[in-house]
Amino acid sequence: MTPDRLDRFARHIVLPEVGGAGQAKLVQSHVVLVGMGGIGSPALQYLAGAGIGRLTMIDDDKVSASNLQRQTIFKTSDIGWSKAEVAAEWLTAFDDEIDFVAHAVRLTRDNAADLIAGADVVLDGSDNFATRLAVSDACVAAGIPLTSAALGRFQGQVASFAGHRAGHACYRCFVGDAFDAEDCDSCADTGVLGAMVGMVGAFGAMAALRVLLEGVSTLGDPQWGLVHVLDGLKPALRSMRIAKDPECSACGIVSSGA
Repeated sequence: MTPDRLDRFARHIVLPEVGGAGQAKLVQSHVVLVGMGGIGSPALQYLAGAGIGRLTMIDDDKVSASNLQRQTIFKTSDIGWSKAEVAAEWLTAFDDEIDFVAHAVRLTRDNAADLIAGADVVLDGSDNFATRLAVSDACVAAGIPLTSAALGRFQGQVASFAGHRAGHACYRCFVGDAFDAEDCDSCADTGVLGAMVGMVGAFGAMAALRVLLEGVSTLGDPQWGLVHVLDGLKPALRSMRIAKDPECSACGIVSSGA
């Protein structure tokens, strides 16, 4: 890294849990962000701030006035524009040394494999189970770790999954097959607190960093299959371990010990 980049990330480098080796790994890493909304916006900001070398941003939606209460990378003047493209503009203004690709498309089972190709970790902040399961299944098939971050009113859930590894659960092991549908509640129906979404998005970014630093620094403990549940009302945090389902239609057939 150049002196300017070393200065930019100095607060990471002096952390024993990250160090120079850890920061170098982040600079070499590729993260795919699925969804640039309430979770994806703060996640993007903290991943970019961490110096991730390559970011892929996926979202087919356009900015609306109701997004501005929680989707922190957008401005009033962005209303009507593609979220993925505005996110790319924000990233360029923030750090023009980060490589990026912006896809203003909806991730589906048909295109998921191509969209996540080459990722070191996928951070999914999408807002429906059909997309989440398509992402999870594609990650298992491609051997890519998945960090999942979700929110419902005042409850957030963040976990990293390695279903492609023997003995580890995938996201489908967690929610099952019954949720392959797009008819889940939306925040337009149930409401959402902007600061709570920011907390979950930042927690998701932290979890993704843990995945990237596995085997490189002491922060690199992905805590595979450990779902952290945040209660924003109390506030409180509890965690639960998800066991691998041997009958899982996605990762149950994986026998590799990688």
